[in-house]
Amino acid sequence: MSTQAKQQQKDTISGFEPYVSKAGEEYMGAPMRAHFTKILNKWKLDLMQEVDRTVDHMKDEAANFPDPADRASQEEEFALELRARDRERKLIKKIDKTLQLIEDEEYGWCESCGIEIGVKRLEARPTADLCIDCKTLAEIKEKQVGK
Repeated sequence: MSTQAKQQQKDTISGFEPYVSKAGEEYMGAPMRAHFTKILNKWKLDLMQEVDRTVDHMKDEAANFPDPADRASQEEEFALELRARDRERKLIKKIDKTLQLIEDEEYGWCESCGIEIGVKRLEARPTADLCIDCKTLAEIKEKQVGK
């Protein structure tokens, strides 16, 4: 595999190296917090760039089509994009909240039971605030109560 191919493989969706704990390392010590800060800041930057691309796309593609079907298609496309951006806006707020938890040294522990969430779970979902057991219980309760 070429060097460029290896770099592209490394820079896939997540774009980070998994954290490797050193023997006897404190959970959520400075190096681990720095690792998650880097992941969250990159994720936030990617989301913000996507918002900019959407704005540019909507400006470039905005047209007043004489055909009502073409106009309706364009409006539906824009509505879908705006809904996706709204979800991303909410995610950016959650990322900001998570970055504040890291700064306050309160990141990495379950909000429900207080145990360590775990590095692998946090790398899979850096904004996770529940351990896997509490999250599973919450999902079971949600299914039982209904939506």
